[in-house]
Amino acid sequence: RRALALILVFCISGMRAETARYSIPEEAERGSFVANIAKDLGLTGEELLARQARVVPEGEKQYLQLNQRTGDLVVSEQMDREELCGQNEPCLVRFEVLLESPLQSFRAEVRLTDINDHAPVFLNKEIILKIPELTMPGTRFLLESAHDPDVGNNSLQHYSISSNEYFHVYTQRRSDGGRSAELVLDRALDREQQAEVAFSITAVDGGTPPRSGTALIRVVVLDINDNIPVFTQTLYKVSVKENSSQDTTVVVVSASDLDAGTNGEIVYSIFRNSEENLQTFKINPETGQIRLKKPLDYEEKKTYEIDVQATDGGGLSTHCKVEVEVKDVNDNAPEMIITSLTSSLSEAAPPNTVVALFNVRDRDSGDNGRTSCELTGEQPFRITLLAADAYALVTSGTLDREQVEEYNVTVRARDEGSPALSASKTLLVRLLDVNDNPPTFTQAIYTMVMSENEPAGRILGHLSATDPDAGENARVRYTLVPPPTGALAAASLVSVDAESGTVRTLRPLDYEKVPAFEVTVSAADGGSPALSAQAVLRVLVRDENDNAPVLLHPPLDSSATGELVPRWAPSGYLVAKVVAVDADSGQNAWLSYELAKATEPALFRVGLHSGEVRTARAVTERDAARQKLIVLVRDRGQPPRSATATLAVALVDDFSDAFQQLGHDLASGQQPQVAEEEMLTTYLIASLCCVSSLFLLSVLALMANMLCKARVRTELPPPSPSCYADGDFASNGVGSTGTLSPAYRYEMCLTSGSGRSEFQFLRPILP
Repeated sequence: RRALALILVFCISGMRAETARYSIPEEAERGSFVANIAKDLGLTGEELLARQARVVPEGEKQYLQLNQRTGDLVVSEQMDREELCGQNEPCLVRFEVLLESPLQSFRAEVRLTDINDHAPVFLNKEIILKIPELTMPGTRFLLESAHDPDVGNNSLQHYSISSNEYFHVYTQRRSDGGRSAELVLDRALDREQQAEVAFSITAVDGGTPPRSGTALIRVVVLDINDNIPVFTQTLYKVSVKENSSQDTTVVVVSASDLDAGTNGEIVYSIFRNSEENLQTFKINPETGQIRLKKPLDYEEKKTYEIDVQATDGGGLSTHCKVEVEVKDVNDNAPEMIITSLTSSLSEAAPPNTVVALFNVRDRDSGDNGRTSCELTGEQPFRITLLAADAYALVTSGTLDREQVEEYNVTVRARDEGSPALSASKTLLVRLLDVNDNPPTFTQAIYTMVMSENEPAGRILGHLSATDPDAGENARVRYTLVPPPTGALAAASLVSVDAESGTVRTLRPLDYEKVPAFEVTVSAADGGSPALSAQAVLRVLVRDENDNAPVLLHPPLDSSATGELVPRWAPSGYLVAKVVAVDADSGQNAWLSYELAKATEPALFRVGLHSGEVRTARAVTERDAARQKLIVLVRDRGQPPRSATATLAVALVDDFSDAFQQLGHDLASGQQPQVAEEEMLTTYLIASLCCVSSLFLLSVLALMANMLCKARVRTELPPPSPSCYADGDFASNGVGSTGTLSPAYRYEMCLTSGSGRSEFQFLRPILP
């Protein structure tokens, strides 16, 4: 199975640089409709759902939500403009709409319009002014300003006072956009006529309906005091670096009073017309030194306008303005905001595939807020600038999961301040496997050995193939490749386990029929489509000694073979040759010959390896005319197997005897072995009978002879002793008719006077 990942191909046309702008009032209820994103993008709700459209906020909090089915952008949480932006205008909530398959990014912002949810408020509900009675008409007196956190028309617009004979109010616009009130004297005061003048002041905003706040003004008319304090400057302009430490001196204001004594003593104070000024600055009432209560932040407020009041001992006061400009320093490192990240990327992703989208923001200004991005290390990625502060991390080359499974991509953003500040973020990108590697066998040829007649199911060995891919793409299964038509069907001889690669026998094999065979084995992975590799499995059948030697000569269809040997045959005379073969191989087929049994074992010998039967000595007359030899043929297997050959050898003098012996041997050789055994039994019985008969006849003849001799002795006189020579005895035919050879002589002596006569067989007289 091929692992599929979201392939996001970078396309400049798919990244909109222009920003879509929407507007909603602050504090809109949850679920309030903002806009229809699908309509603005020209897409349907189904397309938004299919492309997994989502809203990515610029900050950490999610105020807006996208309905993927309808494309409506709605409020997910109420937004207070004053809390989010303070007095800054416009108040923008920025976000991006991301679409996948392919990736598209649309930048958008929602402007929070102010609603008149705040009324102007005076810090002091009662304002006391001390004015000398000789003050000239037209003199202006600065009043404490009211505070309204709203902006635009909903902020404080003008002041008004209740009807009185002496004063009217003048509304003045300040440099920071706020409005301050000045009380203008219309006619001269007379302490004796009216020592105190009281009236109300009202601050009114421009909302619909308008909201207002009121305070009471009490003007105390003082007795004659010639001089009022005078500042050396009516406007002080200073600049202070942001992040200056607490108690840093901002400026020293100075006022003088020409009066002497208590009336000439001046006290400085910050006019209570801004709560923020009172929280940020403090003034030494005696020296007029203005210092910081807390560090300034250029990114929060760039300028301050401070009204400083100098009051003498007689109660007379005057005012000056201090404008503080905050200078930016490079105190903010760039901030990286990841808007989209594809944490798992296919290794088959082409170059310029988008991996992540991110924005870089630096709250500083000028060079301190100008940023650039770079990657650390050598990796197949690069950064592409999409807009002023929007970037994309894309692939720059081919990826290979088998070499690197995951990347820790470190993106560094650096500003151009001095010294430069930087921030880094590490993105983990894992590569998803694609089936791009076939299995690899550890050997091209596997050689395994089995014994013939081995039972089925025996394990011959194991095949092994590896795949560097992962998951199913690396799961290897083994199969036997079907052989071509007409070839040996090896699938019927061995099997391969699909999971483990174990090779087993399916049936016993006969070495003499199948000494070896080869089969092609395939290893395929589980990818889609699957990739495979092949190897050769060679199985050698080891020969076992399961075949006995087979006689070729003498043939098996005869129990004995007749061989003729002349009686003049010398030693070493070739009688016959026993020929045998063994269907086994190796030492199981190495044959040796030996003489197992013979009528006269000393007369013959057999060649150990040749099987030739030769005479071991010269043939003599004493050797039996017919000889029977049994030759044993044995192989060298374990255990050894053997066969026997029977040879009938006739010792002959001439051809007539040869034919007679041959005919007899052939006739006897044609009888079955069983008949020969039966004839042997018959011969033994007949021989026994003959011997018994001869014994009885000999006894009868002896008795008759004794009786005859006794009668002759009674009738004849005793003769003289005489001996008959063997020549005389032989003339009677005794020697010629005997079966003994002429080398043996008979000698008979007859003794007169003895009680009995007998033959004596003496030792043979050898020539």
